Amino acid sequence: MTAVRPADPERLWSTLQTMAAMSEPGPGVTRLAYTTLERAAHARFAEWMADAGCEIAVDPAGNTVATRPGRATGPAAGTGSHLDSVYNGGRFDGIAGTMAAVEVARLLHEAGVETELPLRFVAFAGEEGARFGQACCGSKLAAGLSSRAELDVRRDRDGVSLADAMAAVGLDPDLAARTAWAAEDWSGFVELHVEQGSVLERAKLDIGVVDLISGSTRIELTVTGQASHTGGTPMRGRADALAGAAEAVLLAEQVALDPRHRGTRATVGRLSVLPGSITTIPGRVTFSLDVRDVDADRQRQSAAEIVTRMRAACLRRGTRLEARLLADTSAVVLPDWVRNEVTAAAAERGVPYRVLTSGASHDAQMVNRLVPTAMIFVPSRQGLSHVPEEWTEPAQLAAGTDLLLAALLRLDARAAAVAGVLENVGGAS
Repeated sequence: MTAVRPADPERLWSTLQTMAAMSEPGPGVTRLAYTTLERAAHARFAEWMADAGCEIAVDPAGNTVATRPGRATGPAAGTGSHLDSVYNGGRFDGIAGTMAAVEVARLLHEAGVETELPLRFVAFAGEEGARFGQACCGSKLAAGLSSRAELDVRRDRDGVSLADAMAAVGLDPDLAARTAWAAEDWSGFVELHVEQGSVLERAKLDIGVVDLISGSTRIELTVTGQASHTGGTPMRGRADALAGAAEAVLLAEQVALDPRHRGTRATVGRLSVLPGSITTIPGRVTFSLDVRDVDADRQRQSAAEIVTRMRAACLRRGTRLEARLLADTSAVVLPDWVRNEVTAAAAERGVPYRVLTSGASHDAQMVNRLVPTAMIFVPSRQGLSHVPEEWTEPAQLAAGTDLLLAALLRLDARAAAVAGVLENVGGAS
C-alpha cells in the first residue's frame, strides 16, 4: 500500500478554525442544531470532502455522509462527529472529530490509497441537546431510535418543535423518522472526540480509547408558588417558587454526592424565573436536571430519588413541583473487538494510550445500536468543555487523526477479509 504521510497539524488547525468561525455573534461558538448556520457548516464539510474525492449525500435526518469508493462494493468502515454546538461553546467539541475525518480523507486522496471497501465520513446533525433537550438527534434518527411523535414533542426555548426546525431547513421529518441507515452498509465506526475531562492531561497522554459511554436522564422541573409583593408579604406567609427551586438544586447535588450514588453526576444547568421582577416574589421557576451515570439502574434510581426529595421540599414550602421527562438514554458498553482494532493500531505505531469511560453523550452511543463502534479521545486542557476556553493542542489532534486513519484501515481490511474480497480468501491462490 502507498505510504500515507502523517496528519498535518497546521492544516488541521486551519480547517478547524474555519469551521469554528461559522458562529452566531458572541463569545465562543454558537451554532445550534437544525439552523441555517448548522446547515451551512454541513455544506462546507461537503465541499471539503468532495475535493478529497468523496461522493456526497445528505440523509433525511440531515446527516451529511461522504463516501470514498473502494476497490469493491461492500460494508464501509466509517468515522465522523457533529458540527452543532451548545450556546457559547468551544471550538473543539464535535468539530475536532469532523475535521479529523476531513484530514483522513485528504491524506488518503493525496496518497492515492485505494481501500478494499468504501470508507464513509459523517457530519451528524443536532448532536447537542442545548436547543431541544434531546442529544444526538441526527444519529438517533439514523439508528432508527426516534419516533415521528418525538420530533413534535421536543421543543426549543421559543416553542419551536424539532420537526418544524427540520422542515425550516429543508428536511422532511416524516421521512427522517422512517428512514434509518441499513446496518449491512457498515462494517464498523470510530468517532474521534475531545475528552471533555482531564484524565488524559493528568496522565500526560495524547490518546484515550473509550470502553463505556455514560447514560443520561434529562428532566424539566417546574416549581409553582405564589407571586406577590416583596414588601407587602411577610416572610412566613410566602410560597416563594425560587426558594423552593434553590433547595431543590442543592438536594440534587446532595444526592449525587452521597456514597450510595458513587459515580452519579447531577446538574442543573438552566433556570428561568417568573415574573422576573426585583420587587415581586417569584411565582414560577422552571429548571433542568441532567443525571448521568455509567450504571443505568443507578442513573434512573438517582433521578427518581432526586425528584421525590425535591417534591417533598417544595411541598413543605407551600409550593408545587411538576416534572417532565425530556430524554432518557442508557449507558452503552462499546464492543471489545472494535476497540481492540484501535488499540492494536496504537500498538503498531508505538502510541501509548489509556482506556477510559466517557461521561458525556456522543453520536457513537447511538450509532453503536446499528454498527459496532469505538471512540478515540484526545486531551482537553484542564478538562474544560462547552465553554469558549475549550482547548486541544493541534499536535494532539494530529496524533488522534493518525490513529483514526490507522484504525479505519484495519477495519477495512477486516471487513474485506470477512466479505471474501482479499485474494487469499475463498480459495484463491
